[in-house]
Amino acid sequence: METKKFEAGKKYWVKSVCDHNCIWEVEIISRTEKTAVIKIHGEQPVRRTISVHLSNIETMTPLGRFSMTPVLSAVNVIRSVRE
Repeated sequence: METKKFEAGKKYWVKSVCDHNCIWEVEIISRTEKTAVIKIHGEQPVRRTISVHLSNIETMTPLGRFSMTPVLSAVNVIRSVRE
């Protein structure tokens, strides 16, 4: 089974653990095999570590690591109107 990966230039979404109405948009600026440079809602770019979930889907914690951190999944791609 092929791993679903984050792709540079694409945008993804993740919801807050505490408030389902709070949704962050994350843009992948660039990536290596184990890290990605991301931008969240126009903030400064930051580097995050990429993990592979048991179901062969890449994940990361875009806001850093803390007890209620949202986990971004490579399957949550934002599709443009043209797609």
